Amino acid sequence: MERRRMTMPGVWFDELSVGQRFDHPIRRTVTDTDNLLFTTMTHNPASLHLDAEAMKDSEFGQIIVNSCFTLSLMVGVSVGDTTLGTAVANLGWDEVRFPKPVFIGDTLNIVTEVLELRDSKSRPGAGIVTFRHEAWNQRGELVASCKRSGLQRKKPAD
Repeated sequence: MERRRMTMPGVWFDELSVGQRFDHPIRRTVTDTDNLLFTTMTHNPASLHLDAEAMKDSEFGQIIVNSCFTLSLMVGVSVGDTTLGTAVANLGWDEVRFPKPVFIGDTLNIVTEVLELRDSKSRPGAGIVTFRHEAWNQRGELVASCKRSGLQRKKPAD
């Protein structure tokens, strides 16, 4: 039986270069349902994310979107252009920052940059890539950023 090689939409490790940027074409407006489901599914009872009436009197005057949802969305949007089908494992997060809050109705634009590439010592067919992900709202404010390291497959030999 002949095995077909699938075309991967993501980028192979050896197709990446330090400084390469991905301005992801998918923009995403955060909804109340996104925030509510994520917050309750992770058992976070903070009124900051769930109680609109209580938050009316806060310094922000409204609910703030759960920052862990923002982090997940930021990285998730990047997958199709960078690692879909080529990732082996997520290795870690570093320098996670949320300089401005995200509110219900904010539309996020995600940008990814390749910061570092190195061959894996334990897996000859893979390398370790470090990305910087950034999320910007419709007002041009940086609302989230992080460094993410992952193990990514190299392009198979023909």
